[in-house]
Amino acid sequence: MRIGIVGAPVDLGQQRRGVDMGPSAIRIARLEDRLEALGHTVKDLGNIPASDMAIAAVGDKKARYLADVVKHCEQISGKVSASVDQGSFPLVLGGDQSVSIGTLAGLAQSGTRRGIIWFDAHGDFNTPKTTPSGNIHGMALAAILGYGDRRLVGLGGVSPKALERNTVLIGGRDFDREEAKAIARSKITVFTMKEIDELGMRRVVREALKVAGLGVSQIHVSFDVDAVDPREAPGTGTPVRGGLTYREAQLAMEMLSDSRRITSAEFVEVNPILDLSNQTAELVVELVLSLFGKKILH
Repeated sequence: MRIGIVGAPVDLGQQRRGVDMGPSAIRIARLEDRLEALGHTVKDLGNIPASDMAIAAVGDKKARYLADVVKHCEQISGKVSASVDQGSFPLVLGGDQSVSIGTLAGLAQSGTRRGIIWFDAHGDFNTPKTTPSGNIHGMALAAILGYGDRRLVGLGGVSPKALERNTVLIGGRDFDREEAKAIARSKITVFTMKEIDELGMRRVVREALKVAGLGVSQIHVSFDVDAVDPREAPGTGTPVRGGLTYREAQLAMEMLSDSRRITSAEFVEVNPILDLSNQTAELVVELVLSLFGKKILH
């Protein structure tokens, strides 16, 4: 497979410094070399130029740093779209979850409808009207599906960028009150940690593939590392106890790989400042390798 890596060192979608160094931490964990060792052809397209939170303008506190987030998502969209045009699998490294709006905007340029499997402790389904924080990383999925500020919703000229009925959220365990109501009203399929405990990850992923793949030919994977329990992935800005185990996350990636239906992916919210000896970035690389076909036995 040809893989195009896009670095998105954006930290403006939230308020904890350090997540902009996530792409570097993942690269330091030898992502490119290890993917090539699996037989893939990898082209690192570099990082988009990102604004420094220290000097960026906050603007409306119900959508903090909106102007810069829009600018950066447009840059991400361009790189992702170019990667697709070149026949590569776009692999985006965040940065905070706001970069997903740019990723999906770029994918939508192909005109092909796709499903989304979204691993996250949170719903990311707020809008400026419901957000308690004003952090755009908590609005990413809503904007992708057509809700929220028009500058985010309309990014790339396509809205919605995917359909709710093809969207699956896995690992949720910390939703804001109004956000939870909005998710309940939507057509999104949600597997909270309660469902994962009851059903097991194997069944959850099987169902997720069915839902995300219904009537579409491509599926995008978005993986926020806070989906994993913070004991195993401490380097993230919004940790929540009771998340996925290492093996549950690995099984999910292995099953998604086996499906041969995943055509794009992003891994976000790695914050090296909060990490222990790059443990979280190493975990992300191991998950990426499983998604791209690494097996226990070959």
